[in-house]
Amino acid sequence: MMKKMYIPALLALLSLLTLCGCHGSRGQNAFSVPDSFDESRQYEITFWAKNDTNITQANIYKQAIAEFHALYPNITVEMRLYTDYSRIYNDVITNIATATTPNVCITYPDHIATYLTGENVVVPLDELLTDPGYGLGGSKVNFDAPTKDEIVPEFLSECNFAGHQYALPYMRSTEACYVNKDYVEQLGFTLPEVLTWDFVWQVSEAAMEKDGELFKVNGQKVMIPFIYKSTDNMMIQMLRQLDADYADATGRIGLFNDTTREILKTVAEHAKTRAFSTFAISSYPANFLNAGQCIFAVDSTAGSTWMGSHAPLLDISADSLVEFETAVLPVPQYDPEHPAMISQGPSMCLFNKEDPQEVLASWLFMQYLLTDSVQIRYSCTEGYVPVTTKAQGSEAYQDYLSREGEDDSEHYSVKLEAVKLLLANTENTFTTPVFNGSASLRSAAGELIENVTKSVRRKKTVDDDFITNLYADTRSLYRLDQIQQSDAGTQDLGPLPAQSVALLAALAVCWVGILAYLAAQGLKKRKKKK
Repeated sequence: MMKKMYIPALLALLSLLTLCGCHGSRGQNAFSVPDSFDESRQYEITFWAKNDTNITQANIYKQAIAEFHALYPNITVEMRLYTDYSRIYNDVITNIATATTPNVCITYPDHIATYLTGENVVVPLDELLTDPGYGLGGSKVNFDAPTKDEIVPEFLSECNFAGHQYALPYMRSTEACYVNKDYVEQLGFTLPEVLTWDFVWQVSEAAMEKDGELFKVNGQKVMIPFIYKSTDNMMIQMLRQLDADYADATGRIGLFNDTTREILKTVAEHAKTRAFSTFAISSYPANFLNAGQCIFAVDSTAGSTWMGSHAPLLDISADSLVEFETAVLPVPQYDPEHPAMISQGPSMCLFNKEDPQEVLASWLFMQYLLTDSVQIRYSCTEGYVPVTTKAQGSEAYQDYLSREGEDDSEHYSVKLEAVKLLLANTENTFTTPVFNGSASLRSAAGELIENVTKSVRRKKTVDDDFITNLYADTRSLYRLDQIQQSDAGTQDLGPLPAQSVALLAALAVCWVGILAYLAAQGLKKRKKKK
């Protein structure tokens, strides 16, 4: 009897220990769209998404789930909200290893590329998008969904990688430069319609002039003229604007080039004077902008509700606020005649299951998140834009845009200006290549700027030798030499994330405890028999 109990426990332990070393997925059959959806059955599907403190967004998800359940009473959606996307990523990776992935997940395309680990883990959406019955806007869908052609192509393109459409965009944003226009004019400059890097550097250096212990432009002891939140995006956009290499869709890396080297030298020059800093080094750009201690604050259009003297969301006390006119402009450009701005945002992916009916039920819910009502409600909470031309052109959304400045909450002027900035520049946006390892490459791009900025503050000389060593260290830190060039989706993920290892190790320890307990009980029984 004891032997029979040990065997399954031992097998479970060995499985967990194996997963701690590497991760992949159990092979599943490729999904194929069923001829019909069986509405006589009950389905329970899981939905993972990010939400931190925005109760309004959480309620929009809950409302969407309730509306969907009214349309499909046989489908129950269980939602799990996370505080950030990295936690979603870690949990998905762990659950791939244990074959317990969610049904629908809002995540980033970079992360989805890494989910393509085993066979048929993430459902390619090519067939689903065009299926006449259950595809987008299909005849058998119980609600008015957009068609594929009604998804903004610039947004959809980011979700096409490894030869397939593996995701759909949920919301999209770009970066904007939030400018203290008053300070620019006090320094004797006229704000252009499109910022250039030369203009931003020039004004930022001019702002560093002091009168005794105080900066002349603001009469305060603190001034950081130019703060960039995402240095990943900063480097990627600068390279794109200069038509320089970064990476391609196969995973070939071109980041460590001579153009990058020159960019880093420029960053070092202005970091040395303290005219430039980053979010990682100083803190949120909005905090310094709103306190009158910053002139150019670059952040996402989704972060527009934090920007300006009357921002509905604030991280500083009211008595620290400074009254100023906020201008919302595209990120700095090298060539203002041909602007290039990054487009980013959360996307939705569909995980494969043994039961194709369950996958189809999940797909129907995923579609519902693209309906006008959900898209408009969610985009109105922050500086996101709906991902469909159908929602963007709707009467409800156009009414929302027309009410700019009516209040300092839903129609906050800075937020609506940021939204209109993206809408007006959609054709000028681009997306970065997506492949297994592209998330690491993005982090490496930002690390180059962060490292240079920190180093000059520590009195280090940023020259060619320094940058050459930095290139080598960054390659090693982010394991970029391990990225395999591929145009296929099935790849080895390598080692598990640390959090996932810890979880699986804890489970393994539990099994060891169970085995020890069973062994102890067996010894007791043997002693009693004697």
